[in-house]
Amino acid sequence: MIILKDIVKSSEKNKNEVRKLVAKIISRVKSKGNDAIIEMTEHFDGVKIDKLEIPEDEIKKAYDLIDEKTVKTLHFAAEQIELFAKRQLACLKPLEFEGISGIILGHKLIPIGSCGCYIPGGGYPLPSTALMTVLIAKVAGVKRIVACSPPSKQFLSIHPTILVALDIAGADEIYCIGGAQAIAACAYGTETIKPVDLIVGPGNQYVNEAKRQVIGDVGIDNLAGPSEILIIADESASSDYIVIDLLAQCEHDPATRSALVTTSRKLANRVLEKIEKEASTLATSKVILKSWEENGQIILVDNLEEAIEFANNYAPEHLEVQTACNNEIVDKLVNFGSLFIGHNSPVAFGDYVSGPNHTLPTMRTARYSNGLWVGNFIKVSSYQKINKKGAIALSAAGSHMAKTEGLLAHQRSINIRTGKL
Repeated sequence: MIILKDIVKSSEKNKNEVRKLVAKIISRVKSKGNDAIIEMTEHFDGVKIDKLEIPEDEIKKAYDLIDEKTVKTLHFAAEQIELFAKRQLACLKPLEFEGISGIILGHKLIPIGSCGCYIPGGGYPLPSTALMTVLIAKVAGVKRIVACSPPSKQFLSIHPTILVALDIAGADEIYCIGGAQAIAACAYGTETIKPVDLIVGPGNQYVNEAKRQVIGDVGIDNLAGPSEILIIADESASSDYIVIDLLAQCEHDPATRSALVTTSRKLANRVLEKIEKEASTLATSKVILKSWEENGQIILVDNLEEAIEFANNYAPEHLEVQTACNNEIVDKLVNFGSLFIGHNSPVAFGDYVSGPNHTLPTMRTARYSNGLWVGNFIKVSSYQKINKKGAIALSAAGSHMAKTEGLLAHQRSINIRTGKL
C-alpha cells in the first residue's frame, strides 16, 4: 500500500472547553427554561426571538417564500424516503409462538412515544435532514414528533425551506432553537416544550457533545463526527466522477474526511491533477480546498482484496464502489454506513432523493452500528404467557438456577407456582 496523499493532522477546538460550555448550556436550560433559550439564541445565532414554537400561519406563509420547483422537489424526495422507510418497516414483524407446551413467547413492536429531530442550520438550509428524520419517525408510528432548528439571520426564524420540509414530513411541533440548547430543551423540557423520549439528527460538535451529556435521561440515535467518504476504484472508473464525488463530500465541512483507494496509479495521478482545478470552479471552493488539504487521502493498493481490507478497517460513513467487478466485491464489504454501487451511484443521490437515510454512523462506528431507520423509533419488546403446565415444566431448572445464584426470593417465586414450598 502506497499513500499518495495523506491527512494533515489539524488542531480542533479543545474538547474540554466544548464539554464545559455545553454543560453550562444544559444547566441554564434546565434552570431558566425558555428565557435561557431566548438569551442564548440571541448570543449564539445573532437573532432576537420572542417565541420558541413556530405557529401554523408562519408555516403556511413559508410556502410563499420559496419557489414551486423547490416544493415539488421536496415532495419527490419525501416520496422516495417514505417508500424506502415503509419497505423497511414491512421487514419488522410481531412474533408469537409456543415453545415448551404451556409457554407462549413473543415480542411486540411498539413505537416510542415521542422524539426530537434536530435540523442543523448553517450557511445553507438542510431540508433533506428534515425529511430524513421526521418522515422516518412518522412512518414508524411515533405519536409526537418535535423538530428543532436554529433561526436564519435572513428570515429571523427557521429558514422557510426547512419549515416546508418539516410540514411535508409531518412534524407535530416545530421550535426555533439551535445548538446544544435545543438538545437540552428536548431532553429536559421547558415551560413550552415537553421532554421527548429520543433525540435524533446530526449537528456540530456542540450538538454532538450535548447529545453525549443527555444520554441516559433520553435516548439518542448516535454521536456523529465529521462526514466521510471512501471510494474504491480501479482503472475502469472515471477520474471526473471520482474528483467531483470527493469534492462534493469536502464541501460539507473543513473537517470532512475524503479518501480514494485504488489499484490504478494512472487514475490516482489524474485525480490528484484535477482535484484543485475542479474545486476552484465551485463557489464552495474555500471549504472544499481546506477539507481536501487537511483531510484528503489517496491510497494506491496492489489489488482489490487489499482495497476491501482497507475499507472494512476504515468503516466509512459513505462507501462508493466504482470498479469493473462491483458484484464480486460488494459482499465482502461489511463495515459502512451506506454503500453506493456503480459509476452512476454517487453519494449525492443518497444525500437527497434515492431513499435510504443519510443520517449515518461516522468515526468507524459503522463497525457496530447502522444509519437511522424506522427501527430506531420502534421498541421490540418481548413477552411470555405461561400456564400451570408450562410453570411445572420450567420450575425445576428455574428453581435450581435461583438457588445457585443465592436468590432465595426468586426461588420461592418459582416454587410457589407449583406448590413446592
